Amino acid sequence: MKLILAIVSNDDANKVSTALVKQNFFVTKLATTGGFLMSGNTTFIVGTEDEKVVEVIKIIETHSKSRSKLVPQSIVSEFGMFSSMPVEVKIGGATVFVLNVDQFIKL
Repeated sequence: MKLILAIVSNDDANKVSTALVKQNFFVTKLATTGGFLMSGNTTFIVGTEDEKVVEVIKIIETHSKSRSKLVPQSIVSEFGMFSSMPVEVKIGGATVFVLNVDQFIKL
């Protein structure tokens, strides 16, 4: 048995959730916030058999798209904090962790 933790952009969360449920995966959704851009994410928790891990990852990959975003870059100096030219960063997509599960109990 495996535990899959998938961190997905809020922009893609509904599509990912709908696709996973449609394929009969039990999903728990958590509202999370990223540390870099401080933007909203959704973390999915999925428990599944070892042989279905690839299927879950493909569903997440299909419905999580990367995109570019311009974010302000701040410079901190002895005179204070200043904004400079915006920087383009890649956002979206998904970060997926697959963990071994020693025991699964549903009460």
